[in-house]
Amino acid sequence: TADLASAKRATGREDRCAVVTEPFSEWVLCGDFPAGRPAWESAGAHFVSDVRPFADRKLFLLNGGHSVLAYAGSVLGHATVAEAMADPRCREWLEEWWDGVTPVLALPGNEVAGYRAALVARWSNPRMSHTLSLIARDGSQKLVQRVVPVIHRYREVGEPAPPGAGRVIGAWLAHLRGSGVEITDPRAGELVTLAAGERPEAARALLDALEPGLGADRSLAREVAATCRELEGPHG
Repeated sequence: TADLASAKRATGREDRCAVVTEPFSEWVLCGDFPAGRPAWESAGAHFVSDVRPFADRKLFLLNGGHSVLAYAGSVLGHATVAEAMADPRCREWLEEWWDGVTPVLALPGNEVAGYRAALVARWSNPRMSHTLSLIARDGSQKLVQRVVPVIHRYREVGEPAPPGAGRVIGAWLAHLRGSGVEITDPRAGELVTLAAGERPEAARALLDALEPGLGADRSLAREVAATCRELEGPHG
């Protein structure tokens, strides 16, 4: 195959099991290793005292960003992450989400900025055919982990949810109303019914489905409904 031929040209070796990957790699570890360990840092491993900030960085920036692109991008007619990244509106909404997430990450600003830049480079690579239909699956489970915690962290300091949160949930609402890729979710029947009403009511119902009481946030619900309206257009 073309990939095996590329591997042979790059290494000078014939390897029938060669696997082509993206250029990016990251390995973040913490622990004392009292019995000793290999020198993993020689292969690029990053040892830290607390892995949780790095887990949040991945969950909110990478996974949350993927959700923005999966729902907004597929509703706008795109099939892959790279296609969505080339759409100015998807890119704007992604950056808006990232801007909202950045203040809640317990990492230096340059660390976050570097990670964001790496994600842009990775996701803009057209050879990485990462399909939006795969990322869009199981939104009721994923958004509870990727978006709702960010809303709570804003509330903890007396701030409203960042606009990017309403964007991604609003794009999910449009998805559940039949736009974009096929709906695959363990709660699909319930969610499609909730999403089918008038947008303001559907937005509140969907927020409550993510977390009871979340629909009482009027500002967030308005942002969700407005995003859905924008994606569906005047005739949606």
